[in-house]
Amino acid sequence: MSPRPDVSEERKDQILDAATEVFSRKGFQQTRMDDIAEQSKLSKGALYWYFKSKDDLIIAILDRLFVHELDDLEKLRDEPGSAVDFMWQFTERVIQDMLRMLRILPLAYEFIALAFRSRVVQQVMRRYLKRYMDILVPVIERGIESGEFHPVDPIETSIAAGAIFEGTVLLWVYDNSLVDPEQHIRSGIKLLLEGIQARPERL
Repeated sequence: MSPRPDVSEERKDQILDAATEVFSRKGFQQTRMDDIAEQSKLSKGALYWYFKSKDDLIIAILDRLFVHELDDLEKLRDEPGSAVDFMWQFTERVIQDMLRMLRILPLAYEFIALAFRSRVVQQVMRRYLKRYMDILVPVIERGIESGEFHPVDPIETSIAAGAIFEGTVLLWVYDNSLVDPEQHIRSGIKLLLEGIQARPERL
């Protein structure tokens, strides 16, 4: 007799898809666990078997949004190549991830608002920020050591890059006829790199 398939991950994905849809449509405050159970086409008991509360669901969705992306960026960081090449590959990866997230952008900003009120969500977001800094800061340091970059502050430079990524998307929300996320993220990073790249002295 063949073993029964493990459907737990499939069920979790089903629930997280449903929760993402409902949270995006109704917001965190207005969504009830009943709404998510109905959207996922599972019983309320099955829902609570996997996720005990809305907070558990919110944290799982955050992990789903960021962990895979950060895992890929950590692998990219450890590949050989120049710091400048890494920054452009990093930028393209982030742009593609952001484009995939535009559909659920209202939910992303719900997370930001929730971070002001929920210490748990704030701690999770802080953990993601630390991982982001742990990816970029060593690359900036490597660029300084190799002579590619001026002796800039690696932490401040990494924060500036993050501000370009996040801030451009926010400006797109304000006026999508003025701001093109792909174009303006690339142009922002280009300006940043031009400012920190060392140039050979002229004879």
